[in-house]
Amino acid sequence: QAQLVESGGGSVQAGGSLRLSCKFYSPVNRRCMGWFRQPPGKEREAVAHIDRISTVYADSVKGRFATTIDSTENTLFLQMNDLKPEDTAMYYCAATDRWCRIKPMLPATDFERWGQGTQVTVSS
Repeated sequence: QAQLVESGGGSVQAGGSLRLSCKFYSPVNRRCMGWFRQPPGKEREAVAHIDRISTVYADSVKGRFATTIDSTENTLFLQMNDLKPEDTAMYYCAATDRWCRIKPMLPATDFERWGQGTQVTVSS
């Protein structure tokens, strides 16, 4: 069984909102969980990370995106507001047994477990 399963992607116009969900299943061992995105032709980049101590965001999404965990439902969320065309990407959730880091944010190579990704497309 897949350990991380994303859902909630789609197509919206600029200024719109989407909420991504990431259901995680045991035996996902996780301290830091987070979201990454990979625009077409570009490298995967950190978007938002969360552990029981801190929540950190990439500068490009601060004030627009918010990530939370519902531990009772084993689900990680990413609320995305005021979406822009440059937010268009494949979005992935990930988990690691490391604690989150504020600056710089943990890179993708530090995460051991990944979901399959969900596409977000923002049109102008």
